[in-house]
Amino acid sequence: MLDKIKELIGDVQSFTASTQKDVEVFRIKYLGSKGLLKELFTEFKNVAPDARKEFGQSLNTLKKAAEEKVAELTEALENTTHQKSFYGDLTRPSEPIELGSRHPISLVKNKIIDVFNRIGFTVSEGPEIEDDWHNFTALNLPEYHPARDMQDTFFIEQNPDILLRTHTSSVQVRYMEENTPPIRTISPGRVFRNEDISARAHCIFHQVEGLYIDTDVSFADLKQTLLYFTKEMFGKSKIRLRPSYFPFTEPSAEVDIYWGLETETDYKITKGTGWLEIMGCGMVDPNVLKNANIDPTKYSGYAFGMGIERIAMLLYQIPDIRMFYENDKRFLEQFKSVI
Repeated sequence: MLDKIKELIGDVQSFTASTQKDVEVFRIKYLGSKGLLKELFTEFKNVAPDARKEFGQSLNTLKKAAEEKVAELTEALENTTHQKSFYGDLTRPSEPIELGSRHPISLVKNKIIDVFNRIGFTVSEGPEIEDDWHNFTALNLPEYHPARDMQDTFFIEQNPDILLRTHTSSVQVRYMEENTPPIRTISPGRVFRNEDISARAHCIFHQVEGLYIDTDVSFADLKQTLLYFTKEMFGKSKIRLRPSYFPFTEPSAEVDIYWGLETETDYKITKGTGWLEIMGCGMVDPNVLKNANIDPTKYSGYAFGMGIERIAMLLYQIPDIRMFYENDKRFLEQFKSVI
């Protein structure tokens, strides 16, 4: 009987299987309720007392070997099956891809572009790393000009001065250098300024600036263009222009729209006045035209600029500009239904 058990131990140790079914058949043969081990343990009571110790040890060795063999083959086959199913079947269905959405800044930028495209404005782009001439000097901001103070930031190198652009007006300069009037273009893009980050300000933001140059362009043309934009963008038909100062336009103005005082939010964002500032504008300074080799005695033009984040915050009632840059899916998923 001991020889039979030793033979079975050898069979167990040398056993191999190619499928889970073979392993299950092996398990039932040795470890099942009617298997060989059950029969051998039943025979244990018929073994002579002096041989029981050795017989029992052999049975335990056989049982342990069978259990280990089943566990070993099961694990090996599971790993093999998983790798084969994952890498082998190239026709398997892919994981479902979660649908995303456009970022609210992209949505608003595209809407602004669409509004101005309808009245003949093209889109122009330029580098985000800019030189002093295009970012400052050509825009009537020579060295040591006091208006540079809030924009004289994020220099990459000096001699010559290279910096991250602080407005997309630099794109307008490049466009004027490369094209002759009539010019009608808008310049959307990302800009950088050394601002303290808060709910209303950030060191990175986006602008859209517009430029129109032709003969006999007047301030009245500028006002009508801005009125058209506010109607299309906000559905508001009442605007006002307040005198202001920009080095590259003269005269210059801030543009306000009448937002109304219908809700508590309206009172908060307009500080109880009902009026809300949305952009700056003005007639292009003759010096800027000269710097771009355009004759200011023949041509005139207007320019305007706005922050895309500010427009998005108004349209979608977003209270904190930092939300645009946090990549929080809970925030971004709200815009899936926006076209």
